[in-house]
Amino acid sequence: MAQMQEESGLAAERARRLFVDTPPLRLFLVAAVPGAASMLASALYNLADGIFVGQLLGQQAFAAVNLAMPFVILNFAFGDMIGVGSSVPISISMGRGDDERANNIFSCSVLLNVLLGAVTGAALFLAAPAIMAAMGATGELASMAVDFLRVYAAFSPITVGMFAVDNYLKACGRIRSSLALNVFMAVFGGVVEFSLMYFLHLGILGAALGYALAMAVCTVLALLPFALGRMQLRFVRPRLSWALVREIAASGMPTFLNNVAGRVTSIALNAALLLLGGEYAVSAYGLLMYVDGFVFPLIYGVCDSLQPSVGYNWGARRQDRVVAIERCVFAACAAISLASGVAMALLPRELTLLFISDPAPELMALATVAFRVFAVSFTVRWFSFATQALMTAIQMSKLASLLSVCSALVFPLLELPLLWPLGLTGLWLNYPVMSFLSLVLSLWVLLAFRRELRLEAA
Repeated sequence: MAQMQEESGLAAERARRLFVDTPPLRLFLVAAVPGAASMLASALYNLADGIFVGQLLGQQAFAAVNLAMPFVILNFAFGDMIGVGSSVPISISMGRGDDERANNIFSCSVLLNVLLGAVTGAALFLAAPAIMAAMGATGELASMAVDFLRVYAAFSPITVGMFAVDNYLKACGRIRSSLALNVFMAVFGGVVEFSLMYFLHLGILGAALGYALAMAVCTVLALLPFALGRMQLRFVRPRLSWALVREIAASGMPTFLNNVAGRVTSIALNAALLLLGGEYAVSAYGLLMYVDGFVFPLIYGVCDSLQPSVGYNWGARRQDRVVAIERCVFAACAAISLASGVAMALLPRELTLLFISDPAPELMALATVAFRVFAVSFTVRWFSFATQALMTAIQMSKLASLLSVCSALVFPLLELPLLWPLGLTGLWLNYPVMSFLSLVLSLWVLLAFRRELRLEAA
């Protein structure tokens, strides 16, 4: 016990030196670069996943995965909500020196993730056929989408915790450990998925099983150092209360709403695309989402890696460091997004061929227009994302939730009937229009944040 307490104390001192004493620019390089690299590993796997499915199983399987994936991510959104929602008060509590409270929040959140994962996984497994029927999918397309969704649902009690564990490693200052974990998960998942699909010919089941297994293994491995007392955070007997559940839910709600709203929007757009353009339109949208799923994890990695340091300094009443850190975050997000938008606008054909080796002419024509229109959103969409991450880190949950819901749900769904007369072009314009509306709202939110800083200073 004495050794565990000593190791925990040393871990606490390392975290304090990292978050409080390290100069902001160096902290950014130490935390954000590995964080972005960590998400890059995950993004590369997601990219490889799309390539494996498109090249090995064909265009119909690619469309089936795109139909099912929003529901998979919707399920993971609960784990992400608990992970972010608990890591924010954990970081603030650590900044105030209240390790006892931080350990209780950590222990309760792990328990909540297992229980919630079991409930949501069971619901998705049973409802999968009805969900695909409601989407308008039939025949082999629907069958493959159901199989894909059910595999992820079966692993849900363990896999939803992966997102939370990654946050706990970063809260303890173990950023390199987070990077190693994500790299291992991407490589392990990619090898297993390819083997199941190429050598064992498991088709769509192999596509889902590979990554689900990788997430489950990595979740267990990541929790071991906490269970052995080698981290600043450690397991204690959980003292769960409704007040704590509400605090976790409130802090994680912006991230949850962003995930849920984004998936609801994807589901609505998929249904509209299936109606207006059939499987080709759904596949073109899937191409956009795979490329977007490569770029925005990099931005998320930058923001998420620095959330613990922002929360820690906010709890320690070091607002000057919060502002300095966030300047680095916003600049990095802008650079990543703008470079990606240019590449997307210039290389639509190459990006399409990356996923589907012999696309039909109709698909290639749709994808070319879609990529070039979608690229416009990258000029400003990063700004609302970085603003939301800042608001989440300092527990300004109402502003973060407002920005999240409007950006991911309200604006896109309001645009849907307004842009409907433009047909498929109107659907491709959905994201650019949403991005500019979110920019305006984000500027208003940052003005509210400046008022908060003045109040804190006073």
